[in-house]
Amino acid sequence: MGALIGLGVGTGLLLIVLALTGSPRPRTRRVSRIGRLVQAAAVPHVTTRGVYSSMAISALVAGSVALIITAIPVVALMSATAAALTPLAILTRRAASRAKSLRTSWPDAVDTLASAVRAGMSLPEGLVDLAQRGPIELRFSFTRFTQTYRATGSFSTALDTLQIHMSDPVADRVIAALRIAQEVGGTDLGHVLRTLSALLRQDATTRGDIEARQSWTVSAARMSIAAPWLTLALLSTRPEAVAAFNSPMGGVVLLGAAVVSVIAYRLMLRIGRLPSDERVIGFAT
Repeated sequence: MGALIGLGVGTGLLLIVLALTGSPRPRTRRVSRIGRLVQAAAVPHVTTRGVYSSMAISALVAGSVALIITAIPVVALMSATAAALTPLAILTRRAASRAKSLRTSWPDAVDTLASAVRAGMSLPEGLVDLAQRGPIELRFSFTRFTQTYRATGSFSTALDTLQIHMSDPVADRVIAALRIAQEVGGTDLGHVLRTLSALLRQDATTRGDIEARQSWTVSAARMSIAAPWLTLALLSTRPEAVAAFNSPMGGVVLLGAAVVSVIAYRLMLRIGRLPSDERVIGFAT
């Protein structure tokens, strides 16, 4: 018993010494899913806390209005839930629209950069020039790059700023190629940029064709999901319908229908979803 006590005390002292003398591990700040969505949407002056606040306010208002109009608690609960998810749906749609716009803008930007390099500009000077001559969707981001580059004189730091500001998978790939081109150098930079532009344009064209073919299917599925609930909203204005759905069995039917609708909608989106590009994070150390 004495040996066990001594071993336990010695182990405890050793752990305390290691904790006091060991170098602290760097803590990486984890970004929540909503935080990543806000970054991808790039909406000015919108924060994660603001999204949570808008969700709470929307749920409270929609639930109260639905309860006043229908007098059915289950309908009010479902209305509050749908309203709480509305800000997330808006951000998701904004992020998808922005990603599509950036995907179609990057080939033109790389072509302009290749022309600048061919004209004798260095790679940093060509990127600075994109703040004036690049696609309109990218000019603000390259203005931030220009400001950082002129303030620090570091090309890697300016690329880090550009990558953080854009938060886009296509931008990650382009910036990774630019880092390699700057470090390796050589006379094939123009050829590398033209090849990169062709690959980006081909990818954007392929994705655009697939999304166009899927759009009518997705729209039809959304209408088929929304139609029964619009009918329910109209029926809830009649007293006999309110009495039927205000019973325990009516509440179970509504909740079951809501669960089935959500599952069917999520399955539809999952089946028709294109593979998402993985982000390539490669900040300078």
